[in-house]
Amino acid sequence: MTELFLSAGRGPQECAWALARLLSRLEADAARRGLRVARVETVPGERPGTHRSALVRITGAGAEEFAVGWTGTLCWQAASPYRPGHGRKNWYVTARPHRADEVATAFREADVAIVPCRTGGPGGQHRNKASTAVRATHRPSGLTVVVDTERHLHLNRRIAVDLLRRRIAEGDDAARRAGTTARWRIHDELVRGDPVRVERP
Repeated sequence: MTELFLSAGRGPQECAWALARLLSRLEADAARRGLRVARVETVPGERPGTHRSALVRITGAGAEEFAVGWTGTLCWQAASPYRPGHGRKNWYVTARPHRADEVATAFREADVAIVPCRTGGPGGQHRNKASTAVRATHRPSGLTVVVDTERHLHLNRRIAVDLLRRRIAEGDDAARRAGTTARWRIHDELVRGDPVRVERP
C-alpha cells in the first residue's frame, strides 16, 4: 500500500479541472494493472467536478512502483474549458508520496512500568520516609512521568497511567496536525514545467 497527495497548488481554476482529469486517468491506469485506488480525501475546486487536492491510497502488488510513475509534476494538456481562446494549454499538478496520517499509538497498561520512588518537597515526614510516589514509563514510546500528588501509592499509580494515556493521545494529535500542515505546504511547492507525465484528453 502507498499513498499519493495530488495538489493543484495556487494555480487557476483550470489546474483544479486538470487535477480531476489526471486523477481519473491515474485510477484507470491503476485498474489496468490490477491495482485498487481509494480516494481518502478530496478538496473541491471552485467549479463542479474539480479538485484543489486529492489524497489517494493505492493497494495491490506493485503499488509503490506504480506510484513512482505518477510522482512529480504532472501536466494535463488541453484548451481551457472556462476561457475560450485562451492561449495556454498546459495545466500543472504536483503529486507527492504521502505518509499515512493514521497515527494512533496503541496504549496498554501492561506496557507501563511502575516504579515506587521518593520525592522531596512539602508533605511532612510521611512523604519523606514512604515511597508513595511513582515513576511510570510507557515502554514502547519511552515517555516517563513522576507522580507524587497523593499520599497513597495506588492513587499515584492510577494518576500516572491516566497521565501517560493522555500525553500519548496528545502526541498522536500533534502528529496528525503536522501531517495536515505538510500537505498544505505542498500547495506552495508546485513546480510548473518539466513534467514527469503529460496526459491529454
